[in-house]
Amino acid sequence: MDRHAITYADVLRPTARWSALAYDATLILGGSLFVALAAQAAVRLPFSPVPVTAQTLAVLLVGALLGSRRGALSMLAYLGQGLIGLPLFAAGASGPAYALGPTGGYLVGFIAAAYLTGWLAERDWDRGIGTALLAMLVGNVAIYALGLSWLSIYVGAQTFALGLLPYLAGDALKLALAAAALPAGWRLLRSL
Repeated sequence: MDRHAITYADVLRPTARWSALAYDATLILGGSLFVALAAQAAVRLPFSPVPVTAQTLAVLLVGALLGSRRGALSMLAYLGQGLIGLPLFAAGASGPAYALGPTGGYLVGFIAAAYLTGWLAERDWDRGIGTALLAMLVGNVAIYALGLSWLSIYVGAQTFALGLLPYLAGDALKLALAAAALPAGWRLLRSL
């Protein structure tokens, strides 16, 4: 693996093939459950079908920590688990009907966001606050691009008012937290 493919997850990854596969599978499952946990802290806004959750922060962190492939696979696992009926979506929701509802595009956006933030982390964008913030922003834009496109089918011209504007301040805080935590973690690892 070249220097640019190192993420947090790669620091402790075993070299033996079966151990590495078990390690990767555990991280993928763990990432999906971390996002599921973040989804349970959901607050419904009375005017919008999109709840406020900590999911976006979790998705972006999973991507950056696990890398592009493991991060995207983790989000695919999360989506699959929710589709088969495990109560892992926002506020314990589950099933195909929920995934095809107004917030379904955001769920698909999680896959793209984890991949993109992971890809950027593999290129050291998680090492400095400025580049980490940009990586998190790229991932967040992916979530919104897919989420708002799908939401527009349900709410039409009110898409930005119901699916974007009320969430910008919270998302800015989530991006800042992730952008500060990632470089701090690398500094801590270097000091060990």
